[in-house]
Amino acid sequence: MRALTTLFFCLVTFSLAHAESGLASYYGYGKAARNGELTCAHRTRAFGSVLKVSYGGRSIQCRVNDRGPFIRGRIVDLSVPAARALGMMSAGVVRVSVE
Repeated sequence: MRALTTLFFCLVTFSLAHAESGLASYYGYGKAARNGELTCAHRTRAFGSVLKVSYGGRSIQCRVNDRGPFIRGRIVDLSVPAARALGMMSAGVVRVSVE
């Protein structure tokens, strides 16, 4: 039982360490954006990794294919199709959570 509790604690700690919240914006350039793919730019996550981005009761999964954003305070840049799926097009910049 103790081993199971320790394993659970380690998994929760690891998943919480990779969760972040902050501002997201979107960009409308690149091949993936033209193809309608749900992609994003992140400063540190590995290329090809899939992030769960949540905003206003909606969540999407998008693939990291670029580096950025390079504006202070922003944690992720989404492709236009990803921003549209998340429902943030009219706002432009919104507070999201990323896992």
